[in-house]
Amino acid sequence: MPISSGVRLIRNDRLAQAVDYAYAAVADAPVRSIWVAGACPLDIDGKTVAVGDYAGQTHQVMRNLVTALEGAGASLADVAKTTVYVASSRQADLVSAWEVYREYMGEHDVPSTLLGVTVLGYYDQLVEVEAVAVIPD
Repeated sequence: MPISSGVRLIRNDRLAQAVDYAYAAVADAPVRSIWVAGACPLDIDGKTVAVGDYAGQTHQVMRNLVTALEGAGASLADVAKTTVYVASSRQADLVSAWEVYREYMGEHDVPSTLLGVTVLGYYDQLVEVEAVAVIPD
């Protein structure tokens, strides 16, 4: 996936190199900023998909994130920061969601926060991803 001209990912050799994300992202002005609400594992009818399946829900979340970005004239390559929420206290569940998330993000390894939470907003919801994107003005 090509990296957007609106987002420049920053690496730092004074921080751990064993991570699969950039430590920072820079958006040089002028850019148009896009804040995307948390993408949820809902189908077009508003029903939670893949109940009980962290990876399955993450696939739907990422498809919905792509659709939301497209509606604003952006793509995953324009994302500057994400937060990945997983309703679990088990690290393995977080990793399961993260691996699917990374499939969609490809080489565009933006700064991201991955965290386990107690509960998310929809019945049977296990995963949510929010994003900030920028595109050249």
